[in-house]
Amino acid sequence: MNLLGRILALLTVLSLAACVGAPGGGRPVMVGQGQGPKFGDSAPHPWVGGHPYDHPVQGIDVSRWQGDIDWRTVARSGVSFAFIKATEGGDHSDPAFRRYWAEAGQARIPRGAYHYYYFCRTGAQQAAWFIANVPRERGALPPVLDLEWTASRNCPRRPPPAEVQREARVFMDTLHRHYGQRPVIYTTVDFYRDNNLGSWNEEFWLRSVAGHPRIVYPGQRWTFWQYTGTGIVPGIRGNTDINVFNGSPLQWRQWLNRRMQ
Repeated sequence: MNLLGRILALLTVLSLAACVGAPGGGRPVMVGQGQGPKFGDSAPHPWVGGHPYDHPVQGIDVSRWQGDIDWRTVARSGVSFAFIKATEGGDHSDPAFRRYWAEAGQARIPRGAYHYYYFCRTGAQQAAWFIANVPRERGALPPVLDLEWTASRNCPRRPPPAEVQREARVFMDTLHRHYGQRPVIYTTVDFYRDNNLGSWNEEFWLRSVAGHPRIVYPGQRWTFWQYTGTGIVPGIRGNTDINVFNGSPLQWRQWLNRRMQ
């Protein structure tokens, strides 16, 4: 290699190093060597059991805290789906939901709505509230029931597993009848274990920000995996949650066709 070639090679290495940056240094860190889109992460973790970027189909979940979103830029970045917060409990709706719902649809991003469950209202009350706020729309992703222990001072209850399962099934059965799609369950490690969710024959979206679901939720089948809450996605200012679909692009299209008929 001649002198000019050596200089160009050195500049390339330095440029790549600058793009990576150091954790906590204020610069988004690009991670992963797999086949999926490469989003940034402002606080990345070392991974155990498999890397999320090995999954080619990736998406986001958002709420009003993401502010103004440029959905067309999000679509161009490689995002394949979006779950949008709609409601929580029996009397709160996310003020950005309707705008996000319309704008994501205009950007042709497959999108679904999720409900943050509170344990001070019945499953029937919360299902009615979700239905009152989320349109029944052909082509939407299935609704999501977000089951995790809340940090709310207004509702600190932690009911026993039997009550959790009973009321959650009422919620899911009601939405299934209304929307024609079985809801997906989003959950966290502690809630999953505390309430024996592994005994459910349902479709899961699992949170795990440091280890692959096959390590953190051994033996559990899953459709979606939320792998970070500090992701950097073009078109969104600040941090956002990023998720993967458990399958290839062909399997994703097949899943969409089955769930959105």
